[in-house]
Amino acid sequence: MPGLESEAGAVLDELTAEMETRICEVPAAMHGWRIDRALAQLIPEFSRSYLQQLMADGAVVMRGTALRKPSARIAVGDRLAVELRPTQQAQAFVAQAMALDVVFEDADLLVIQKPAGLVVHPAAGHWTGTLLNGLLAHHAGAAALPRAGIVHRLDKDTSGLMLVGKSRQAVEALVRAIAAREVNRQYLALAHGRWQGAAEKGVDQPIGRDVHNRLRMAVVRADTGIGKTAQTTIRLLDGSDQACLVACKLHTGRTHQIRVHMAWLGHPLVGDALYGGRPLWGMGRQALHAARLSLRHPITGEPLAFQSAPPPDLLAAIDGSGLRYNEPGLGSGFLE
Repeated sequence: MPGLESEAGAVLDELTAEMETRICEVPAAMHGWRIDRALAQLIPEFSRSYLQQLMADGAVVMRGTALRKPSARIAVGDRLAVELRPTQQAQAFVAQAMALDVVFEDADLLVIQKPAGLVVHPAAGHWTGTLLNGLLAHHAGAAALPRAGIVHRLDKDTSGLMLVGKSRQAVEALVRAIAAREVNRQYLALAHGRWQGAAEKGVDQPIGRDVHNRLRMAVVRADTGIGKTAQTTIRLLDGSDQACLVACKLHTGRTHQIRVHMAWLGHPLVGDALYGGRPLWGMGRQALHAARLSLRHPITGEPLAFQSAPPPDLLAAIDGSGLRYNEPGLGSGFLE
């Protein structure tokens, strides 16, 4: 997985760099260049994204003024003082001890229950306190793996089961298995509206970035070229005039896939304000829980199956909606 490895490796390299201030004089050949382009050549051992982050942090100074805009133009003879220091992004790839709810663990595989509110990957606004930080503290081998062994993700406010590889061989095998749809991932969701039509529906609608709101994803026309294939099977477990409780099986793993497909069906998830849901029955986050996970062990091939009961807030919302969730009967309600 060269893309994942290079991303994590580049940031880790930048983290280990010694603190120093580099003085660069702009040569005639770079007169009029964007400053980020010039810095990428003047200090080639660092990535352009790292240098742009330094600018955003005020670490690039010319004539006593911090230059924060990568598009700023420079002139021949300008002297740039660049303080090479770990950025927030680089500091994100450090170990932070946290209590992980471990469902299964051996030398190659880790299955955890992620609580709602835990961010999986470091990103803007969440550079620390993520699952990746916790995995780096959990076992020494995580630092040598792409994204500390994370092979799929759950949104911050989605709870439930997650797979993590603990060896390079396992990570690569898990990625192949997910791509080949050999990992069965099923979710429990509480959504708005009375369910109409067949109790089981297959949604095969491509998903891409919403052109009107870059924070959202959306179902897009296949001929636009901006979407990716997305397939979800959805089964009604219980329903009323106000709400429906459904099991969702992912066949692909697009960003916000269940949330987008449910909203497209006219059933946004309770609490999911981004896609038209409203907070009800005490549920202020999207009512989505990764409840079942089955696969073959990435090294031994042994069949594995895991089940996770919904967290208290989701159970309370289901109860408040008047719908029924009976854990002993979960298997018959979910999809095989």
